Amino acid sequence: MTPRVREILNWYGADNPGVLTNLARMLNQGKLAGTGKLVILPVDQGFEHGPARSFAKNPDGYDPAYHVELAIESGCSAYAAPLGAIEAIARDYAGEIPLILKINNSDTLFGNKAPISALTSYVDDALRLGCVGIGFTIYPGSAERKHQYEEIAQAARAAKEAGLVVIIWSYARGEQLSKEGETAIDVIAYAAHIAAQLGAHIIKVKPPSAHIEQAAAAKVYQEQGIKVSTMADRIRHVVQACFNGKRIVIFSGGEAKGTEELLKEVSELAQGGAFGSIMGRNAFQRPKKEAIQLLTNVMEAFAGKKL
Repeated sequence: MTPRVREILNWYGADNPGVLTNLARMLNQGKLAGTGKLVILPVDQGFEHGPARSFAKNPDGYDPAYHVELAIESGCSAYAAPLGAIEAIARDYAGEIPLILKINNSDTLFGNKAPISALTSYVDDALRLGCVGIGFTIYPGSAERKHQYEEIAQAARAAKEAGLVVIIWSYARGEQLSKEGETAIDVIAYAAHIAAQLGAHIIKVKPPSAHIEQAAAAKVYQEQGIKVSTMADRIRHVVQACFNGKRIVIFSGGEAKGTEELLKEVSELAQGGAFGSIMGRNAFQRPKKEAIQLLTNVMEAFAGKKL
């Protein structure tokens, strides 16, 4: 147990030893073990976007075993996926890497400006499959947010009682937000803070842009001189919004992008104090050798090594 990991665990004083043990398992796993940083491989995109859109670029990805092997071989901190994908690999890879069960999911077969994910599995399933935690998506700004907040409140309480870590994907989206506003700095910081208030141990948000969506927020940002001009500035602000940096905040890789562009963004995330990345399509849509090299470079950036 490194001093940094022990420091992070001390932030979660309300949690039982089971939660702290599972959080420590992730923080002490893989190439970033002991650094206080995390890189998680999430593969819920097949459910969220469809199998062809997710796996046709690299057909090996149709097999759930490919993804967990990629996470293990690259030295990731954990692997996250919906119920079916975890059930397909849990026995064969038991104990090799921390598993996170994504307990709610949505699909793109029904378009809806006010998105909502369905509960697709439960805390009991996470325990049965040996997972360290549950993942859950909320959409702050959605007309359905009340229902989502109430669902995660119940699921988080059950998870914590069972000693499981709670990871919240917090994606602002809804009729009153512009497309640009979904990644605006004020909106991302707000969405991250909401996840912290809902009791998340780990918060996942998108990297923010310099756009400010809310007029009331823009006034405060200007009056208080909150720096948002660089990605590092914006990441620093989002982390600050999560209890002054006392909650783990990780950032999604987003849409598929070129290696150079992606690594530049990761370097800026690291400079801003991000706790890591949760990177799916940008990794598993590449051939395995290339994906492992990419994830290695990402981990080195968070470990403080120059790329």
